[in-house]
Amino acid sequence: MKSPRKPMRRENWQVVSGPQGKEWPAKSPPRRRPRRRLTLAVLPTLLTLGNGVCGMAAIAVATSALLDWTNEEQLFVAGLLIFGGMVFDALDGSAARMTGQSSEFGAQLDSLCDAITFGAAPAVIVWRFSDVLPHRIAWAIGVIFALCVLIRLARFNVDTDEDDGHEGFDGLPSPAAAGTIAAFTIAMPHLEFLTHESSRVWVRNAAEWALVICEYLVPALAVVLAYLMVSRFTYPHVVQQWMRGRRSPNQIGRALFAVGGVIILHELALPLAFCWYAFAPAARQWRRSLPLAGPTDRPPGLDSEEEHPERTRQVN
Repeated sequence: MKSPRKPMRRENWQVVSGPQGKEWPAKSPPRRRPRRRLTLAVLPTLLTLGNGVCGMAAIAVATSALLDWTNEEQLFVAGLLIFGGMVFDALDGSAARMTGQSSEFGAQLDSLCDAITFGAAPAVIVWRFSDVLPHRIAWAIGVIFALCVLIRLARFNVDTDEDDGHEGFDGLPSPAAAGTIAAFTIAMPHLEFLTHESSRVWVRNAAEWALVICEYLVPALAVVLAYLMVSRFTYPHVVQQWMRGRRSPNQIGRALFAVGGVIILHELALPLAFCWYAFAPAARQWRRSLPLAGPTDRPPGLDSEEEHPERTRQVN
């Protein structure tokens, strides 16, 4: 029986000559590569984490059984927290670009927080929003919505380059899809208020009908929004477009009309505005792709001044 082989001492290692006259033992253990030190941009990272905190807080509020609130009040607060996550999501990218601290780490962290705030939290809201559907169907709708958010975020990370100006998106952005669902939770208390406190009978009746319709509408919207997120419809980046360049009188008029709607309708204007952004570009592009569509149809978001910038300069 052979005796166990003893390890060679360091002084007995065979010395091999290397390049530039250096020598090292032939059986020396491989050296570890020094790990690159990771540095974080403090302000963009804190803003991104604020987005994730809003998402987790929305889930906690929507599912908590310890709060002495009604289901409508819990969903209302959860919807507000999703809108808070949207604010953090808009600020972290701007802060990173303004400070010159954009990084791959920040992009991946942003996607993970978006998956919580704009994927998991709206799915929980869909589960808790309506009791008219069987629980299995509501659960399946929420899961489909969350999975489409994950696909949307992964595709965005793969397709987007570092030099991308983010003027538009392929597919409905996940914050807009989540904001559409959250907008209904914010508008529901106002509808409930109108059913009891409005002095006009037709307003009370309309509010009651709207409450009943929303019980079926929000789950159906979640399915359609999930499809729009993974589609290839082009959506404009509203914030970037308004911060850069001039706007046509038509677009300024539409913005003023939207502001007037918010003043008149209050919380009820939120679902209308988000549904317009989610469905109007897709409807225009779908109509343009039909065989009967005329050659004069314009792409979404373009006016005559944008098609002819030289004419706009001459007029101005």
